[in-house]
Amino acid sequence: MAGTTALPLQEFIASLDDNCLPKILQVCSGVYFQGSIYEISGSEVCFSTGDLIKVTKIELLSVSCQDVANNETFELPISHTGLFKVVPEEMPYSTVEEMVSLRPVGLDSSLPFTFSSHSKMTIGNLALGAGTALTVLSVEKHKDQEDQVRCLIRGQQEASAEVCIPVSFRGEFYECESEERFTLREIMSSSSLRSRRFRFVNATKCDRPLILSPVYHVQAVMNLRKNVVKFPSSLEVDVVDVTELCKDVNFIVPLSLSEVHSEPNKSFPGVVEIIEDPETRSLFKCSWLPELRKNGHLIFHKKGTSPMILLSTLKSRKTPQYFLVSQQYGGRFRRRPREFNSVYELYVASIHAPGLKVSVTRNCEEVEEEGLPALSVGEQLEVVRCDRMVLPCEGKSGQNQSVEALLCYRLQESDDEDDDDDEDQVKREDEKEEIIMPLYMEGHFVEVLSDNKKYKLCDLGKEFSLPLDVKVVGRDTELEKDPLYGFSCLRIEAAMLEPTIQASFVHKPEYCFEIPTQWLSMSVYFTTDPLPWPKDQPPKFQVERVTEVADTFFYEFRKLGNSDAEPPPRPPKRNMSFSAPPKKTKKSKKANKSKHQADKSVPTKQFSDLTLNNKKRPPAPPPPANEDEPPPLVPRKFSAADQTIGKALPNTYVQMKESTKTGSVPEDENGDSDHDYETVDDTLAVMMKKAQENVMYY
Repeated sequence: MAGTTALPLQEFIASLDDNCLPKILQVCSGVYFQGSIYEISGSEVCFSTGDLIKVTKIELLSVSCQDVANNETFELPISHTGLFKVVPEEMPYSTVEEMVSLRPVGLDSSLPFTFSSHSKMTIGNLALGAGTALTVLSVEKHKDQEDQVRCLIRGQQEASAEVCIPVSFRGEFYECESEERFTLREIMSSSSLRSRRFRFVNATKCDRPLILSPVYHVQAVMNLRKNVVKFPSSLEVDVVDVTELCKDVNFIVPLSLSEVHSEPNKSFPGVVEIIEDPETRSLFKCSWLPELRKNGHLIFHKKGTSPMILLSTLKSRKTPQYFLVSQQYGGRFRRRPREFNSVYELYVASIHAPGLKVSVTRNCEEVEEEGLPALSVGEQLEVVRCDRMVLPCEGKSGQNQSVEALLCYRLQESDDEDDDDDEDQVKREDEKEEIIMPLYMEGHFVEVLSDNKKYKLCDLGKEFSLPLDVKVVGRDTELEKDPLYGFSCLRIEAAMLEPTIQASFVHKPEYCFEIPTQWLSMSVYFTTDPLPWPKDQPPKFQVERVTEVADTFFYEFRKLGNSDAEPPPRPPKRNMSFSAPPKKTKKSKKANKSKHQADKSVPTKQFSDLTLNNKKRPPAPPPPANEDEPPPLVPRKFSAADQTIGKALPNTYVQMKESTKTGSVPEDENGDSDHDYETVDDTLAVMMKKAQENVMYY
């Protein structure tokens, strides 16, 4: 910037026109150390010392009016309709030629104008006294002699005469106030007029001299600024013109990954530089993410939309893992049976897989008043449809309640040892036993699979609905290490179409990976660096097809997929008094109260992890119309066969002894003392059942 004069931004912009743009300016003073931030129409503009500003367009916005007397300023729009007149300069002119040449507008348009002489003037035989007003009518040019101005002398009593004065005539001349009128747009269009002072013609607000300065709306580009910068020229900064020095400077425009994905195909492949570190590192756990650092370089090979699968490991694992898998994954899968912990889960699965068959994995006793049927381990059920059932118990309104239920066929097991009962077997198949279970019923089931076929990932999506449990039985041979091989069970949670960019590092251009643009926030820009391989001879690329993601990614994705999911159904509202025994001792009341509190403490199980694909979960059945308070969820009563399993019961003996010590057993009218043992046995049975239910639940 040596030899370059710094100018206020206002002054420099005013000297420009559209024909000389663009101009590159450098901020040199008038800003804070950390940069000046100006808020303009809700947007912020920050200028720091040394910043380069490439001005591409200017538009006259308004006029700044400065009161000469008190330095107060105000702005008027350029469309202001008021008129202004020129305030005569107090500085004298030494010759007529100087006065004519310094007219604020072109000479022809500024005529006539009036001036006076501070001293006596003698022109030939004509003598004019000091202060005589002379109005210049025209300038007469002569080839053979000096140019002259023809002036009108207005004397007293409206007498007038004309006189020609040589332009070289010397004296002390002062400009008189003119009757010319100008609009703001006319004043701003002339550099000579902009240098003069004005006052309002019909001034009721201000009759003092004003300095008028144009305020331009400036559009510019700056380095590492994504959008066009817009600001007024009235900002108090000093700039220098460095257009010639910086004519080869490229102004970098940062792009987000989504914006890169919107670039035309001709931009690929290309080398990009990372401007800002990724902001969403917590979503990914892949090997290439730590190498994405500021000022690092990548090769963007191509853009596209990739079909992807979201996989998760078993929830019983200590640390579940999640993977984004490209549909080009070459491994082979085999289906795994799904497990269900309620009838509602069966209902949801049957919506996407008609004819679903399951096997019971835990015995359950029948509870007639709850409408819960008995189930035995090994029984096979075929889901038919969703239906309604009427409970035998009455609600508080005194009417039997109808609830949503799942109708199934209880399948008869075939007996391979008895070959003589083929006709009976056919008869049993024709007469399938129906079983109906309310949707709120708890249970334990496992899917019955009939095929042992190996599938490609793309074939699984065509033949089955999600979610789907699978196992990798054949690794992808094109991967150095297949991270999916070795898991006993994987769940395909969802299928999606993801906008991706195939990228690689400059030092390893053949090892590519896909960046999901909607899940990674990072700013880059395209450089002019050459590609690291001979022209038209790219290497053979190996694309990473499995990307491990964090549980945060899984939860964020689940929010998008299940934002309007309905909760599972609740048990019906009923009259709890129907199950109370007709006669209770003091001890049995206490035991029943303890059991009721234990039932209430059981949390409601959530089923929000059932479905994460683009199909919405089926809505929960509508609750009954009865507005009475619903009872707590009642755990299933398991059969005595399950109770024989050797499991530790939590402090049952201590609870039993305390109950036998504190309780008093009343005798009946006959004084039979056997009731003492009967009551203790009842209490023990209640405690054991309660402990067993707690163990089975947790």
